[in-house]
Amino acid sequence: MPDLSHGDDAAAVNSLRSAVMRLSRRLKHQRVDESLSPTEMSVLGTLAGCGSATPGELARKEHVQPPSMTRIVALLEAKGLVRLEPHPEDRRQKVVTSTEQAETMLLESRRKRNAWLANLVDGLDEDEWAKLREAAPVLEKLAHL
Repeated sequence: MPDLSHGDDAAAVNSLRSAVMRLSRRLKHQRVDESLSPTEMSVLGTLAGCGSATPGELARKEHVQPPSMTRIVALLEAKGLVRLEPHPEDRRQKVVTSTEQAETMLLESRRKRNAWLANLVDGLDEDEWAKLREAAPVLEKLAHL
């Protein structure tokens, strides 16, 4: 376990936090549809990754309260990006499924963001790019802890 009270470990954690936050903010500006909030885009991305889910499951995955997710789902449904269907086993529940329109928007958004990031990566030397490729799975693991 790193010693985060001082020294190189603390500096590395501080630098990582700052860099991830700045890069995340910059990536958020590379949106295809400015009418969607980052949270709405995140919910669509979650649905793309896990398939259909109940609003409660989405709330847990997105780390928001269920009433907030209910509002987000209603907004996405009004925009034609998700549809609500009866739960196959529990009639009290609904299942949220993304629409083809949402999937197309997500693909275009990912394409745009990947192109933007690839353009940044183009400014790295080979050693930096190799280190970043090696770090990608570790960053992915941190994102899902």
